[in-house]
Amino acid sequence: MELASAKAVITGGASGLGFATAERIISAGGHVVLLDINDELGEASASKLGERAAYLNTDVANEESVKASIGKANELMGGVTLAVNCAGIATAGRTLGREGPWPSEFFNKVIQVNLVGSYNVTKEAAAFMVNNEPTEDGERGVIISTASIAAFEGQIGQAAYSASKGGVVGMMLPIAREFAQFGIRVNTIAPGVFLTPMVAGMPEEVQESLGRQVPFPPRLGRPEEYADAVEFIYGTTMVNGETIRVDGAIRMQPK
Repeated sequence: MELASAKAVITGGASGLGFATAERIISAGGHVVLLDINDELGEASASKLGERAAYLNTDVANEESVKASIGKANELMGGVTLAVNCAGIATAGRTLGREGPWPSEFFNKVIQVNLVGSYNVTKEAAAFMVNNEPTEDGERGVIISTASIAAFEGQIGQAAYSASKGGVVGMMLPIAREFAQFGIRVNTIAPGVFLTPMVAGMPEEVQESLGRQVPFPPRLGRPEEYADAVEFIYGTTMVNGETIRVDGAIRMQPK
């Protein structure tokens, strides 16, 4: 399928990887609905993208919020052909720190947003994709979730984050196998160290230090490079049930 005809919902779409993906889709001629919790930024981002974009306040960890937003997005765009999960949090803490064991409520919050949130969007988007007219290959939609290299090489203090992203990778294949009967492909992108809003807020010397850890190219990943991966997956029907690392060959050390 081509991005020019895409009707996409993007969580965390108001900034970072999600917004770069939205820009790519809009520039190709597609439609986008940004799902986020930052109303001010969400409205501004949708306005910047133009008339083929909209914003809906959505808490991905809340099943009813996701269901309502994707239903509304389906109405606004006349269908949904692409769902991209970019919403996530990276709360860190040592499992046994100086102040004792890390509270499970913090661990659970990361799981709810990163893993359960991705699942919520996946199932609700698929419920509308099954109604799409199939392509010649029988394809009706594409779902892309965002994992992380932390799913494979989590660092000290990343137990919750790594567990959530490992879960995103783990659920992708069984869902891809299940959705095959509907012509819906399911894939995951595992970015390395990217210039996201969180990283952009770090001192410049810290950003440069992080970039130098990447074998090649020795720099931070650019959000548009994440969008490149989304475009490749969306346009390549044979890519299904796969996790693609976009990381410059970096392998994270323990800390």
